[in-house]
Amino acid sequence: MASSASLMVLALLMASIAAIAEARAFFIFGDSLVDSGNNNYLETTARADSPPYGIDYPTGRPTGRFSNGLNIPDLIGKQIGLSESPLPYLSPDFNGKKLLLGANFASAGVGILNDTGVQFVNILRMYRQLELFEEYKRRLSGLVGTRQANRVVNQALVLITVGGNDFVNNYYLVPFSARSRQYSLPDYVRFLISEYRKLLMKLYKAGARRVLVTGTGPLGCVPAELAMRGNNGGCSQELQRAASLYNPQLVQMINGLNDKIGRDVFISANTEKMHNDFVSDPQAFGFTTSEIACCGQGPYNGLGLCTQLSNLCPNRDLYAFWDPFHPSEKANKLIVEQIMTGSNEYMNPTNLSTIIAFDSKI
Repeated sequence: MASSASLMVLALLMASIAAIAEARAFFIFGDSLVDSGNNNYLETTARADSPPYGIDYPTGRPTGRFSNGLNIPDLIGKQIGLSESPLPYLSPDFNGKKLLLGANFASAGVGILNDTGVQFVNILRMYRQLELFEEYKRRLSGLVGTRQANRVVNQALVLITVGGNDFVNNYYLVPFSARSRQYSLPDYVRFLISEYRKLLMKLYKAGARRVLVTGTGPLGCVPAELAMRGNNGGCSQELQRAASLYNPQLVQMINGLNDKIGRDVFISANTEKMHNDFVSDPQAFGFTTSEIACCGQGPYNGLGLCTQLSNLCPNRDLYAFWDPFHPSEKANKLIVEQIMTGSNEYMNPTNLSTIIAFDSKI
């Protein structure tokens, strides 16, 4: 027979599970822009688990986030009232009550296509992230029962950020890449959008009912591309063309999916415009530069990886880019501000604050 003390412990555990369950869970899928450390547990070169990554993170230590501090999932998590960010799914600490907060399945280097990022070898490609989501749902059912597990998933917010690597680490990775020989750029974009549509439908079938989908940033204007492909300090026109073809078709595809489903499951964030605002006028946002990375080497600090041997700026808030590819924490904050409260120019059909307010009334 159970003692009163053990019954009290059990009651407290169930009460805390119920309290966490009241908060909205948050699931994250995608690439290095949203990876919070899954790649730390994989044999891959696509990792951010050594200094100076994490220099401005609350612990001051690298976590696997491709940022000097907080990344986009951290900042959205705070906005939706989470007490802490969902853990990387592969983290050994991901168990028990942590499951109720959601989970981060993202993995640096991945794309929509399975052949994107092959040079990174062992990463969680999108099909694998979705398999792990199914595994997560089984684990959650074991914790709270199938009915409650389905409720957690249905009521959760989902973020998916993927697509940039399909250009940078696939189509344009090397001259005459296999995909660039197979497809013209407009045909490749159409192919990517059709494959992405299948991924989004799989998420919907897995129970996701509120999915925030980000476009690509201004691919040709990141420090890495300025260093490798830029024209006399200008952005890479070819990669800018890729982004300008891809992003409008992504919005169109999302609108079509919502029409087919009969409700606004998918919300598109125009991250290209969000980035372009501070890339074209960095001073207006308090940056001294949107061309030079804070951490790196070579022209624009855009070559190679950010390591302890790299140039490192003393004030990260003055730089739109932290490393050759990734925004600084301050730039991430500006992006999340627009996701939360931006006009229809930035968010379609509406911003996340409006969605959350609407959902709270249901």
